[in-house]
Amino acid sequence: MRPIVLLTVAGALILSGCDGGAGAADPSPSGHGAATSAVGPLPSVAPQQVARLVGTWRGATAAKDYFVFRADGTGSWMARGQTLWNGQAIPDRGDRFRLSWQGGDPKDATYWSVRLTEGGKKMVFEGTNQVYAKAAR
Repeated sequence: MRPIVLLTVAGALILSGCDGGAGAADPSPSGHGAATSAVGPLPSVAPQQVARLVGTWRGATAAKDYFVFRADGTGSWMARGQTLWNGQAIPDRGDRFRLSWQGGDPKDATYWSVRLTEGGKKMVFEGTNQVYAKAAR
């Protein structure tokens, strides 16, 4: 079962364009050399802008991955004790939040974002289209 978990996480990373936070030579959020606009500076985020996102969001895959977002907008994506992403949630429009990339704001990378659904009970990571459920406090 362990190889299946590793393949699931690897697939999610490939689909999401995540390089694990390492300083890749390619600064694009895609991680595969696709032309994207420059990553902009991080905007200031007020707690009320991210209040609905705050908490732990659990995936239903064998990888048992999850996102954690804090009141200041910072967050992490974790799987099996490994950090897949650390950064900032950036309010976009409506229930959508961009995720910072390498210290900047990937304004045009719509796949590097999350959106709340079902009245804030579910969250979809656009990179993999995986659904996460908000954990009870």
